Amino acid sequence: MSYHFIAYICGFLLDMMLGDPYWLPHPIRVIGRAISVLERYFIGAKGQERQDLNVRQKRGLGKLLVEIVLLGTVSTTAVILLGAYRIHPMLGMVCECVMTYQILATKCLKVESMKVYTHLKAGSLEEARCAVSMIVGRDTEHLDEIGVAKAAIETVAENTSDGSIAPLIYTAIGGPIGGFAYKAINTMDSMVGYRNERYLDFGRAAAKLDDAVNYLPSRIAAYLMIGACAVLGKDFSARDALRIHRRDCRKHASPNSAQTESVCAGALGVQLAGSASYFGKMVEKPYIGDAQRAVETEDIARANRLLYGTAFLAETILGAVLYLLTRFG
Repeated sequence: MSYHFIAYICGFLLDMMLGDPYWLPHPIRVIGRAISVLERYFIGAKGQERQDLNVRQKRGLGKLLVEIVLLGTVSTTAVILLGAYRIHPMLGMVCECVMTYQILATKCLKVESMKVYTHLKAGSLEEARCAVSMIVGRDTEHLDEIGVAKAAIETVAENTSDGSIAPLIYTAIGGPIGGFAYKAINTMDSMVGYRNERYLDFGRAAAKLDDAVNYLPSRIAAYLMIGACAVLGKDFSARDALRIHRRDCRKHASPNSAQTESVCAGALGVQLAGSASYFGKMVEKPYIGDAQRAVETEDIARANRLLYGTAFLAETILGAVLYLLTRFG
């Protein structure tokens, strides 16, 4: 348990300091490639979908995809981690530390969203659109400056749970095995969990499982974010964050996505969400938050401060629990 505690703290600090070096092979990219290969094998390449599959068969293949990816992820992680601990406890701790670092994506989220901020500050709307297209699923080619900034803010707010708090929770509970299992589910949802003709049935199992594993973490993340507002200064209103969360936390097709997004909107005093274009089709969505003022570029940096404050608060609480279990468990 003491090795787990040390690795958990060190992995978090490595993520905050280093982020995701693009030259370093990353397990999540390996998982993503495996999902792509299985997807093409099961239902065909995009534009060349198999026409011989009915709804039941597509859903069955989607469940099989989930089972294969999870089994492969958990077994590979367990063999590497337990093998390292078997060789020597210190080697196991170092291995667990690196795995924990790879599971978390807090700094990576900040780095990618701040690219949008930098381009907007420099007055380069086209480059800002390109940068934001790397981190959102919507169409970005016609977004104005406010639209680009909103897209970046919403991504930071929503992924405060998916990319930071939920992985911290699952890694604290289940170590890297639990953490990578969560990331595999999240990656499957981000790749095949869309409600379009190709993925509606095939991606159903991945989307439903992602909703289930994020149900509690997203709500925990929302209240941690409200707590962070109370200590981050005058740019954030904890009172409005709580008010908007209570009112708007269900204004999303997903049961989880509006949890942290509503807190962020209330904390900043801006209005987020609303209708957006996905794959050339306009999707009607309700607004989240009150437009006490217009969204501005600087809100991207504020959203990232809120992300970091929430992550540090979560790590402090979870780390304290692990420490107490180490001492008295």
